[in-house]
Amino acid sequence: MATVAELMEANLLQVFNERDEGRRAKAIAATYAADVTFADPEGVAAGHDELDAKAKGLLDQSPGFVFSAAGPVLVNHDLGHLAWAFGPEGAPPVVRGIDVALVEDGRIKKLYTMLLPD
Repeated sequence: MATVAELMEANLLQVFNERDEGRRAKAIAATYAADVTFADPEGVAAGHDELDAKAKGLLDQSPGFVFSAAGPVLVNHDLGHLAWAFGPEGAPPVVRGIDVALVEDGRIKKLYTMLLPD
């Protein structure tokens, strides 16, 4: 069973940073509960398909952009926190944010993304 830290890193790097749809689908199945909910300032996505559409849409809108961790994963029992940066590879990030996730039975059950002010 994956640790909270491993799930947080997979969420960022293997799902939201993955442009290959097949690899992203496998990572989604391994990382999230079937009934996952993902909330960000734009709205809420429920389930694997909506979460995949969210990741795909974000990546499609931002060719050449990559996510990177902006610090270590912080864990408090079943809750994970990871700061991240998003922007063109090798350049300063355009957006910074944090992900907070609740893990149940070895999968992310609830995921919240907050954008940090400039």
